[in-house]
Amino acid sequence: MKAMWEKAAPVRTDIALEAAEYYTGGRRSSDGIHIEEFYDKDNDILVTKVQVTNEAGQQRLHKPKGTYITLETPHLGEPDEDYHREITGVLMAQLKTLLPGIEKKKILVAGIGNREITPDALGPLTIEHLFITRHLIKAYGQDTEVTKGLGNVSAIAPGVMAQTGMEGREIISGIIKSTAPEVLIVIDALAARSTKRLNRTIQLTDTGIHPGAGVGNYRNELTKDTLGIPVIAIGIPTVIDAATIVSDTMTGMLHVLENQKKLHEIYDAVKDFDEQEKYYLMRELMEPSMADMFVTPKDIDETIGRISYTVSEAINSLCHAV
Repeated sequence: MKAMWEKAAPVRTDIALEAAEYYTGGRRSSDGIHIEEFYDKDNDILVTKVQVTNEAGQQRLHKPKGTYITLETPHLGEPDEDYHREITGVLMAQLKTLLPGIEKKKILVAGIGNREITPDALGPLTIEHLFITRHLIKAYGQDTEVTKGLGNVSAIAPGVMAQTGMEGREIISGIIKSTAPEVLIVIDALAARSTKRLNRTIQLTDTGIHPGAGVGNYRNELTKDTLGIPVIAIGIPTVIDAATIVSDTMTGMLHVLENQKKLHEIYDAVKDFDEQEKYYLMRELMEPSMADMFVTPKDIDETIGRISYTVSEAINSLCHAV
């Protein structure tokens, strides 16, 4: 069974930093994976850049080549307007580093996800808060009295295939052909490996996204290769695999067993398992109906509302100088 685990896919996560931490044994660079981090003391935000530079790095992380910027913000989900204002500024600055001059381009924003399912509603809710201006620029022109200081922004929440009968890429591709934006910003909810990152982490990447990949629901990718324009993805982890939670609990249990002489046989049997082996052991032991279960925090409704507004304000501030 151990051999099967070694060949299996990594623990489910959409966060490149989590994959890098697992495969490099911490935040260390290795062949094809370059990691830099900076702690913004004033705003209590840890900024980590993971660059996947070659095929070796791509194979190890199961992530496309490109740049992944992670903002670890411990108070992201809390109702602190001042803190969210600071996050907005940092997020806006990091978007500019991914694609210099992005604020001067015609931008299409796509909010991926299901508006009716709260953990998956980040994208659609963010779209609701955006300041949309493409129609104004079409009507009045650029830099007129009405549009001075405004960027060219349009947006779409394409829904999910169960609602529309169409893949998100099909809808977005058609819009791109019709409206000719110069860059696509995609916003989507992600799956995390660690509970400490749920609703506390923002990932930015220039690689686009594979909608639903984090929960095993593979859909057509939204990338420069498939759409023909640069694709910047903004994602926040809102769910975690139930087997991961059980696996983490097992780690805590081992610390208890180590000090219990009567239970040393159990401890000795599993003490040398690494994280991935413990994860797949838990998946084997869980009921089939639970093995594919994902969990989200109980305050997700309020949290998603606050976070979606913060992300929208970063995009508004990026695009509009008013």
